[in-house]
Amino acid sequence: MSDFFVTMSEASFWRFSMIAVLVMAIIAAGVLIPQILLIAFRKKLFDEPDERKIHHSTVPRLGGLAFEPVILFTIFIMLVFDVHAGQARLTSALGANVLPLSICICSLILLYLVGIADDLIGVKYSAKFVVQVACGLLFLFGGLYLNNLHGIFFLHELPKFLFWPLTVVMVVFIINAMNLIDGIDGLASGLSGVALTYYGCVFFNLHDYTFALVAFATLGTVIPFFYYNVFGKAEKQRKIFMGDTGSLTIGLILCFLSFRMANVQVSAGSPCLADINPLFLAFSPLFVPCLDVVRVFMHRIRKGNSPFLPDKSHIHHKLLNLGMSQHAAMITILSCSALNIALCVVLSKYVHPTLLFLGCLVLFTALNIWMTHKIHQKNIEY
Repeated sequence: MSDFFVTMSEASFWRFSMIAVLVMAIIAAGVLIPQILLIAFRKKLFDEPDERKIHHSTVPRLGGLAFEPVILFTIFIMLVFDVHAGQARLTSALGANVLPLSICICSLILLYLVGIADDLIGVKYSAKFVVQVACGLLFLFGGLYLNNLHGIFFLHELPKFLFWPLTVVMVVFIINAMNLIDGIDGLASGLSGVALTYYGCVFFNLHDYTFALVAFATLGTVIPFFYYNVFGKAEKQRKIFMGDTGSLTIGLILCFLSFRMANVQVSAGSPCLADINPLFLAFSPLFVPCLDVVRVFMHRIRKGNSPFLPDKSHIHHKLLNLGMSQHAAMITILSCSALNIALCVVLSKYVHPTLLFLGCLVLFTALNIWMTHKIHQKNIEY
């Protein structure tokens, strides 16, 4: 094994590491999720259907239990291989980023525990909110913050009294956006898969291998869950939901990766990415869930309801009301997310960031107004 690593070039070593961590995560999650299913059915730990939910069968919602252990296991087992190979390439890369990685792990542990408690016995939103704020504060201590808007609304460098609260608000916002978009089979995990593939490839291109490794380890964990969530049959006890444990975990990792990308020196890592606006490079994979949450909150407030009161006004509910199946709605939203990423990244080279951001808002709003009009024509209340 040692001789195998010694003969590998730097680029080959990192390509091998990304593929290895992805494959190991797929295998580990593929083994662990069926065991979670078995435990859930034996202990009768189900997500019961009600008038607000799409599913009509009892389905376990503990799939997210597999996420954090598998991600950490695959990353650290790769570290063990690296040490035994005597190369210390991965060890050096992780060591150079030990502070943000430590902060990420600490935040993950907090949200993982809260998610488990919520999935098993229920946790008040206020308690989850406090923990999410704590994670935002940890991000600040780890040097992960949003201190530059890179021209959006003609703002660039921000003073501390602005970017500290902005960072905490964005951490809470992104985590909740992923949590709230988890409404139909494969949507949260599919959007996460699109985003993680993008982050992994961009970080690899930027030679920021530590964060590419995190992205691919998480992607490998999400893939088996996506299979069981979308193609598993409830009547055969093979279907599972990620629950709050999974959505909070994935939301935080996406937040972690996006904040890192927003602060990376693009020109130093990859000249071909040098002209792309860093904020669009970092956050374009999260536009769909984030914009949907803003629209849903405004819709609920306009109707006189609490913005935190669950309803059926998300974008996937609209697509279902238009007659789409769950799978068709999921594929449509994933395709829109991938297209949005491509357009934002390319157009950010040529369009002023303020105009591009406002253009995204106008397009998203127009699309929702059109869907609402079509729904009203069908006399469906949402």
